[in-house]
Amino acid sequence: MLAKLKQAALFIKRRPKRAVVVLMLVGFVVLNLLAYIHAHAMTHFVEGGERTPAPESLSWTQKVAVLATGVRLARPANHSTPNDFELQFTQHSFETSDGTNLSGWHIAADDSRGVCLFFHGYGAAKSSLLPEAGQFQRWGYDAFLVDFRGSGDSAGDVTTIGYLEADDVASAVEYVRANFADKPLWLYGRSMGSAAILRAIAEYDLKPSGVILECPFDRLLSTAQNRFAAMGLPGFPAAQLLVFWGGAQHGYSGFEHNPVDYAANVRCPVLVLGGEADPRVTQPQLRAVFDKLAGPKQIHIFEEVGHAAYLPAAPHTWEATVRSFLEAPQ
Repeated sequence: MLAKLKQAALFIKRRPKRAVVVLMLVGFVVLNLLAYIHAHAMTHFVEGGERTPAPESLSWTQKVAVLATGVRLARPANHSTPNDFELQFTQHSFETSDGTNLSGWHIAADDSRGVCLFFHGYGAAKSSLLPEAGQFQRWGYDAFLVDFRGSGDSAGDVTTIGYLEADDVASAVEYVRANFADKPLWLYGRSMGSAAILRAIAEYDLKPSGVILECPFDRLLSTAQNRFAAMGLPGFPAAQLLVFWGGAQHGYSGFEHNPVDYAANVRCPVLVLGGEADPRVTQPQLRAVFDKLAGPKQIHIFEEVGHAAYLPAAPHTWEATVRSFLEAPQ
């Protein structure tokens, strides 16, 4: 070992320029390898075990371990059902255009005024939106909650942060329109679910009656950079490499997966909800999406709320804001 170190030192001394080039190449390869590992870990769910905690809650030693090995993303499960909220429901199963089997819950309302489809966030499942769905049902709207591919009771073990999930949104809309009465149709998304909705409207020409978006990120690159910022680390060039390899592993360009661009194709009424203290979707990023929306739009920022569900954080404000939007003349 000592002899090899001496040989390396001698090589650096005799050929310093070549040594610098070699070190740069080694560093480039190592950095790309780490980015590939992280991209795979962040888009592939694993069975069992616990999910890696949020970056803000990790110690420095834990952060170093995560940087070396990547996060552990446990496959999201439904930890409750509508029955736990005293809501009657029916179970549904349908396929996307690429043959992925998806699971949905339908919660019917008496004298229904319409149906709202609910789409969950990254690393979650449809049960995470049961409180919101229950409130819609009490207001007289059917609720249809969907597990994205890889989550809950749906097939697969992969997430693409809203890219392929747009197909899930379009397939769910098609299924609901084919199997339920012709009623006004609303879409409700949280974080990744919001991104998937925006892409689905842009790519599949969906025409819902209205859309409610919780904390939609503006660009996939932005959300990657925000994650590094949460760990107290510089985002460049790691965030760029993470986005590149994440897209490459799933057959798309991560740099073109930008809800802010999709938003320009959305002409139906939209309510955008955001958290004032959200480190994952900053106020400028949220406003960028809102500004690009082409149709009637409203925005509400919840004070002192981070990247979290707004109904439990501020129930009275959420109820007043959402109900007012639903009942406004469209």
